Amino acid sequence: MEYPSRHVWAAMPPQPGLPLEQLWVASELHYPDGQILPCPAAPVIAGMYERAGRTVSTGPLHLVDQVRLNGFQAAVAVLGADGDRGVGLAVGTRTTGPWLSARATLDTWARTMRPRTVLLAQPRSFCAGVERAIDVVERLLDQRGPDEGPLYVRKQIVHNQYVVDELATRGAVFVEELNEVPDGARVVFSAHGVSPQVRAEAERKHLSVVDATCPLVTKVHSEARRYAQRGNTVVLIGHAGHEETEGTLGEAPEATVLIETADDVATLEVPDPTKVTYLTQTTLAVDETAETVAALKARFPYARGPGAEDICYATTNRQHALQTVAAQVDLVLVLGSDNSSNSLRMVELARRAGCEAHLIEDASHIRSFWLEHAQAIGLSAGASAPPALVEDTIAGLKGLGPLTVEEHTHTTEDVYFAPPATLRNHT
Repeated sequence: MEYPSRHVWAAMPPQPGLPLEQLWVASELHYPDGQILPCPAAPVIAGMYERAGRTVSTGPLHLVDQVRLNGFQAAVAVLGADGDRGVGLAVGTRTTGPWLSARATLDTWARTMRPRTVLLAQPRSFCAGVERAIDVVERLLDQRGPDEGPLYVRKQIVHNQYVVDELATRGAVFVEELNEVPDGARVVFSAHGVSPQVRAEAERKHLSVVDATCPLVTKVHSEARRYAQRGNTVVLIGHAGHEETEGTLGEAPEATVLIETADDVATLEVPDPTKVTYLTQTTLAVDETAETVAALKARFPYARGPGAEDICYATTNRQHALQTVAAQVDLVLVLGSDNSSNSLRMVELARRAGCEAHLIEDASHIRSFWLEHAQAIGLSAGASAPPALVEDTIAGLKGLGPLTVEEHTHTTEDVYFAPPATLRNHT
């Protein structure tokens, strides 16, 4: 298919008093004859500029037949589609330097405009534990009286910046540690769990605690205590510094050791090789964890795991669904924040399968050179990423040419976790 034609139009200034150096990315193109061409990829283009530190705005851009005094010039690319009016890209400005940048940007993104297929991996996005944690904060914010103090949340309620920003806008106050919370205030513990030491500090400060820890994380905490009480060495497989791992280590610190990979097993020393139990962080890569467990059992034949595996159903399902999709596409995009363990593991899994893969916070993080030769794209989202981000990404990709979207379902999830008892009692 030939690249779409690229041309230059004069344009009306999109708003009075727009700074001279500012770039304008069109969300719609309004032609002199009254035609309106949608530009759904505007957030993608604008995001590229914003990451580069440029000042950019988006909105409708009105094209005119002739250059007007102080008017804009707009670089425009249009892609037609069978039975459709097509889509466009347009970047405008009124000054020389940004104008050269606008033309170069337009040329770069125009090369990506072509028909594509998106394979949607299912399950994706929120899991039951994430939905429960978010619901806890939302309910408490809704119930808060006019005379009540702020609702504090220790750490990010889930590892997604969009979720955190939305709850902060509604009034939640996120803190790193409890020393930032006034005595007697209400505080929510995040879905990742906390150590007994944090719970003890909350008691000393007389905090009203609502615990939003995912029940599957609570299960791992209970296992750590139980096996340590039996005199076992608890080998925790997880990522150092992750909040979930820190909480589990705190349950029985004198009896628990952390390893991250199969290579760590070679240097692991335990008091009694016949009394070893392994547990895992709930958001690990399934295949890599299996390798670590195999190495552990090879060195300590008596090592035993829990009755049911600790890697949660949602992590497993999302990885298996994406693995199937990755085998059929040129590029994988996973929506999620860069501190989301389960999202990062999905990207790593796709790369190990030989597919180019990238973690993106939202559609604005898509890079043009990823798309130039990508005819089929696999799309998924980590368990803490809102479903709306998936829809926004699809909309952005539709702005780069006709898009066929196919759902690929690995399994259907129907898991539900009841709210914490303290929240039920409060309501």
